[in-house]
Amino acid sequence: MQDADIFRLRESVKTLLNLESSLDESMLVIAAQSGADAFCLVPENRLEITTEGGLDAVRERPRLQEAVARLKEAGGEVSIFLDPEPAQLDVAAEVKAPFVELHTGAYASATGAVREAELARLVSATAYALSIGLRVNAGHGLDFENIGPIAAIEGVEELNVGFAMVAHAVFEGVDRTIAEMLRLIEEAGA
Repeated sequence: MQDADIFRLRESVKTLLNLESSLDESMLVIAAQSGADAFCLVPENRLEITTEGGLDAVRERPRLQEAVARLKEAGGEVSIFLDPEPAQLDVAAEVKAPFVELHTGAYASATGAVREAELARLVSATAYALSIGLRVNAGHGLDFENIGPIAAIEGVEELNVGFAMVAHAVFEGVDRTIAEMLRLIEEAGA
């Protein structure tokens, strides 16, 4: 993606435009000018192919404080992509981020008892986040096989599912893919 693509997207996207941004100053300038409806602050490591964990809010507190205020002033809702740890959530509340997105990658990668422990961690983190005034989204590594238990967590407002949807749509089509994912999410919530 090139910088100018963001502005072209804003012109053509008629639904919610959610932009991920690192805390890099040049990225924050673009984000603030983008006209996006929502922003998710994420860690950035130029060598990784995908995000490997949540942003370290404890370490990045001063930069987060400034970034959250700046992006709110630009008119968007702000979330911070975090590992499901109380200390990280505390910082998100302190810097007045309205949302957190809980990193579900450890859950998605695990099996058996380890997956159950990761799910319990996500359930606990969601409850804690809600208790300190944060709204909660979740995502990373979610797919058609593992989304049900995450969708069933009380208080999670939005699930971010990317690659699995695109890959599935190649074979099944976009409409069928979306319908199937919505069915799984609705079943989990029932």
